[in-house]
Amino acid sequence: MTSLTGSLPEHAGRRCYQPLNTLHATVYFSPDITREMGALGIEERSAVNIAGRSAAFGRVGAGPVTAAFYNYNHELIARHLPGVWDVAAPQDVLAARLRAADGTLRRLLGEDAVASPEMAEAAELALRAAEGCGRGGRPLYSAHADLPVPETPHLALWHAATLLREHRGDGHVMALVRAGLGPVEALVSHSATGGGMSDKWLVQTRAWPVEELEAGRERLRARGLLDGAGELTEAGKALREELEAETDRLDAAPYEHLGAAGVARLTELGSAFAKAALMAGAFPADLLGNG
Repeated sequence: MTSLTGSLPEHAGRRCYQPLNTLHATVYFSPDITREMGALGIEERSAVNIAGRSAAFGRVGAGPVTAAFYNYNHELIARHLPGVWDVAAPQDVLAARLRAADGTLRRLLGEDAVASPEMAEAAELALRAAEGCGRGGRPLYSAHADLPVPETPHLALWHAATLLREHRGDGHVMALVRAGLGPVEALVSHSATGGGMSDKWLVQTRAWPVEELEAGRERLRARGLLDGAGELTEAGKALREELEAETDRLDAAPYEHLGAAGVARLTELGSAFAKAALMAGAFPADLLGNG
């Protein structure tokens, strides 16, 4: 079946995005980012995460970042912003994040993969796809699109993966708002699919207390989206698929710009690199789960 928005096979953009997002996300769980940010004086794990992802905005405060991140507890973000910029300037944080990406990819993928023709090809394809992204209504994508493209292929690929990830994420927030899923409901319904983070990691990374997570589940039960065991009902499954379909629609432009052959090749290359990163232990074993 083909999509209604062009010549790409159905879900081709989503399948291409997934391994690229995996490569981007390796940095969040890397000892390299902890070390690089620690050298700047940013040591608390949540501060490392928030500063690293928001630095592209410049010396921004908590309000815009809470809006853009969407599913983080505002109290957590306000604890670190704007104060973290008195510890390290945004441009220094961005440089540290890029150094961490360099160390992470070299460690997980190996020097041969980093220097391979396939890496250079993947970077070229991903950057070409990113040319199709739009700025309107996409704060995280637009902020990162202002950053220079790194010269080395593996970092150019990581940069392009970041652009594609934030472009899709900004669109996904639009879909969540339209569906009436607030930050907590979005998180716990995603977890119920088996593809979202476990409660342990939602508490650690998003700072929602367990009581807030359970309250969010109760609100979803009241809407008929979760059952008593916290599993998605048929209506819940349908809503989550509708969300992904709407996100696909809002995120179609970069993949249509790249074209079917380019998307297929980038998916192949990105999947190989993502699989290698996963096999090398890029993520905690208990990261995903329901509850």
